[in-house]
Amino acid sequence: MIAWFTKNHVAANLLLISILLAGLFSVSTQIPLEVFPSFEADRISVSVTLRGSTPEDVEKGVAIRIEEAVQDLEGVKRITSRSSEGSASVSIEVDTGYDPRELLADIKSRVDAINTFPVDAEKPVVALAQRTREVIAVTVSSEYGEKETLEYAEHVRDDLLRLPEITQVELSGVRDYEIAIEVSQDTLRQYDLRLSDISSAISNSSTDVSAGNLKTEGGDVLIRSKGQAYRKDEFAQVVVKYQADGTIIRLGDIARITDDFEETPVRTRFNGKQAAFIDVYRIGPQSAIEVADAVKNYITEHQSQLPEGFELSFWDDDSEIVKSRIATLTTNAIQGGILVLALLTLFLRPAIAFWVFIGIPVSFMGAFLAMPIFGITLNVMSLFGFILVLGIVVDDAIVTGENVYTHLKTAESGEQAAIRGTQEVATPVTFGVLTTVAAFLPLAFIEGNRGALFAQIPVVVIPVLLFSLIESKFVLPAHLKYLKLRSEKSNPSKLQQFQQRFADGFEHAIMKYYQPLLNVALKNKLATVSLFVGIFFIILTLITSGWTKFIFFPRIPSETVRAELTFPAGTPFEVTNKYIIDMSDKAKELQDKYRDEDGQSVILNILATTGGRGGSSNTGSVRFEITPAEKRESDIGSRELASEWRDLIGIIPGAESVTFRAEFGRSSDPIDVQLSGSSIDTLEAVAEKVKERLATYPTVYEIADSMSDGKDELQIELTEQGLALGLNRVDVSQQVRNSFFGAQVQRIQRGRDDVRVMVRLPIEERRSVADLTDILIKTPTGGTVPLSHVATLVPGQSPSSIYRIDRYRTLNVTADVEKSNTNMTVLQADLKTYLDELMVQYPGVDYSLEGEAKEQRESFGSLAWGLVFVFFIIYALLAIPFKSYMQPLIVMSVIPFGMIGAVMGHWVMGMELTIMSLLGMLALIGVVVNDSLVLVDFINKKREEGGDLLETVKLAGAARFRPVMLTSLTTFIGLMPLLFEKATQAQFLIPMAVSLGFGIIFATLITLLLVPVNYLLMERFQGWFK
Repeated sequence: MIAWFTKNHVAANLLLISILLAGLFSVSTQIPLEVFPSFEADRISVSVTLRGSTPEDVEKGVAIRIEEAVQDLEGVKRITSRSSEGSASVSIEVDTGYDPRELLADIKSRVDAINTFPVDAEKPVVALAQRTREVIAVTVSSEYGEKETLEYAEHVRDDLLRLPEITQVELSGVRDYEIAIEVSQDTLRQYDLRLSDISSAISNSSTDVSAGNLKTEGGDVLIRSKGQAYRKDEFAQVVVKYQADGTIIRLGDIARITDDFEETPVRTRFNGKQAAFIDVYRIGPQSAIEVADAVKNYITEHQSQLPEGFELSFWDDDSEIVKSRIATLTTNAIQGGILVLALLTLFLRPAIAFWVFIGIPVSFMGAFLAMPIFGITLNVMSLFGFILVLGIVVDDAIVTGENVYTHLKTAESGEQAAIRGTQEVATPVTFGVLTTVAAFLPLAFIEGNRGALFAQIPVVVIPVLLFSLIESKFVLPAHLKYLKLRSEKSNPSKLQQFQQRFADGFEHAIMKYYQPLLNVALKNKLATVSLFVGIFFIILTLITSGWTKFIFFPRIPSETVRAELTFPAGTPFEVTNKYIIDMSDKAKELQDKYRDEDGQSVILNILATTGGRGGSSNTGSVRFEITPAEKRESDIGSRELASEWRDLIGIIPGAESVTFRAEFGRSSDPIDVQLSGSSIDTLEAVAEKVKERLATYPTVYEIADSMSDGKDELQIELTEQGLALGLNRVDVSQQVRNSFFGAQVQRIQRGRDDVRVMVRLPIEERRSVADLTDILIKTPTGGTVPLSHVATLVPGQSPSSIYRIDRYRTLNVTADVEKSNTNMTVLQADLKTYLDELMVQYPGVDYSLEGEAKEQRESFGSLAWGLVFVFFIIYALLAIPFKSYMQPLIVMSVIPFGMIGAVMGHWVMGMELTIMSLLGMLALIGVVVNDSLVLVDFINKKREEGGDLLETVKLAGAARFRPVMLTSLTTFIGLMPLLFEKATQAQFLIPMAVSLGFGIIFATLITLLLVPVNYLLMERFQGWFK
């Protein structure tokens, strides 16, 4: 096969060209670009709205019913639910191996079958929690009020949807429209009306009715009555009552009708002005860059046509990150490629170097071909995979090329050299690639939320390696056969002379320095081995003693900084808003402080929002985005800005929590203790103790729990007198609800908006407890009586939201840690012992460490299995070509030293070990083995030819020195540009590169001495048993 391809170079070239073309087609059409890979979530969420009801009612009436309905379904891993004021959301995690869509259908049918929900509950929405991929947000800010801003924003939204590149947008940061009809009690009394009469009057007259058709001779004529009111003035015309004297009372005469927004307060400010947002998403194969460009073009085109006082801008442009990341990583790849090429040219002939190098683009194109098949996109992770493999990919071509080069000295023709040279190393090269592939495999099966991130790497690396194998076997020899033999060369050029001298000098150096060193090592075999083992143990103890810190997932500074502020539930909107404005002013101060000469600030835009969709007037957040790391001149990063901002803001009186976030890739809290039990009081008591304990650690801050003090509540209890009048609880509560919360009479569709029509008392009559006691309740006999006569009000407290996990009430205590100067392992162990003691005092309460501790557990569990798997597969892949059980052990003896090299690399670079470093080490196992595999294979071949054992071993070291050095150096040099990269998102990838690069260099130096020694020891060892 190899010989056929070598002789038939047309076939070889066609193979080359077809791989290249197919890859190019795939890149340009099939693969979307994004920052971080997006994945399908395995969560199904069920949400139910129950407007105006307390968390406990929601929990009893909705959450528990849904939980009970779905808990026994197959494939449900865990159920979490959150009941808060006015809504319940239940989230169901799907177990691995089950199809979320099938489960979705089952859950939907179970939930639809529940017929015991409260009357006011809206229809449950069951959906797969999809991670929408937001690309960019358009901001519309103006000097006017909310209504004008919203109207213009709606206009912009419709425009954006008309653009061909954009399919999904969403308007946010604004309130929904609502038509409110408010009638005061005095007016009601005057005309002897009730709120319910008004409601029924509206629903009876404001509708469209189709009344069939007339069958006339000239054809059918439709009959209909159009009475649906859409605007304020139309509602004013609705007839409420006829007086005895024939006068008609219309709604406009007695009520105040406002066509405005809901009563839930929301304020959004962009750089200090009233604003609305339009989030633009990408779906399917759309490229983030194209979507963002379309939006930005739209914005620039419309700058000139903006109405007076409006501003159109964009925020949080993810495509920039994609662009800069892709640029960073491509330049890294190109630099690495050039370095590899230069290195090869020095050691081998330029021609060989060139043909070996061609293998890189070919294999990459092969991988591009495989990417759409596995549904992998071009993102930071997958691009990183390409860089990782850059230096590894040429290994097989180097060994082949180098061997052909050696054969050129002795062979009769170039073709013969090419065929012989390739065939001689075919076995070790093939198995070498397979061991590398095996080492990358476990990365595809890591558990935990971050598993899907890591899975991107092997899917890129493995196809690249396999294609490089094909290339080095079938295409490379066909090109190498045209090389001139050494004896035929005519007068060489300057470059060739230099290269020739370098190559010969290098061979001379091997003889002069390496050979004697090897001889010494071979004389004192046991001393050599014990020396290396000693070094290994010293470094191992340094790692385990905690001298080298381990951080599960490092902090990556992001390009946005956000602060979240929470006050106790029930805090008035105005109070929250005041502090939010104060916080954004402080951010503005920072913005002015860090301006360069041109007046450009590090901080680009500031966005502040107060209140939320759920009517939470007690929360708010301020965010600002900063110029990306590559582009800013000052070395102030988001983390420094955040801490300075925190100092500026100082302590906010009465706030429940203020948190600052300036990092990326954080899916959970560093410390998260989850307590579960049935009684909320006990849980709170335990939580307080845990919080006290956490406060004793010096590096722990932002300690909070998920249970905030709720709002005050008043419970209505009927008195004997009330019962005697024939009133009942439901009737009274419903009347109170209609007066205070309002009764929803209609929902009308106006253009694109769904507008509610509410009837209630005016705001002035809903302000105090006195208003509540004076409200008039209608009795069954037709009279009215104040509430204070028929009921008493009992004050109480209502929790702001109730969390349940797997059908138990839970409470989470979370905290943040300064990772740079904390040893997390020690901290977690200490916390665990404390919690175990605490649980003894409170029976019925359970705890579990969630957050990063849990992710670490999940990832480590799968890593351990990964390791076992890798070792076994590699042993198997080595034992087959060696046809021996003992020899693979010789080869594998290098692995521990690779690990040491990786750790030392981290010291050199001044980095902490992270999960990425460990993954790097996993991958390292496969690559380290390659060199020693080639060595041992060579020794075996020469011994078959009948050489003396000791001489063969010495010869092998010298003969294989060059390819072994070369493969390691190319791997290291291909990674070099990445090691010194500044860009933010590349930071967490670097440890993996450090592990691979340094591990290989260190292991190689050891391979060249240890493998020959071990080979001899092994022979002697086997000799004893013969």
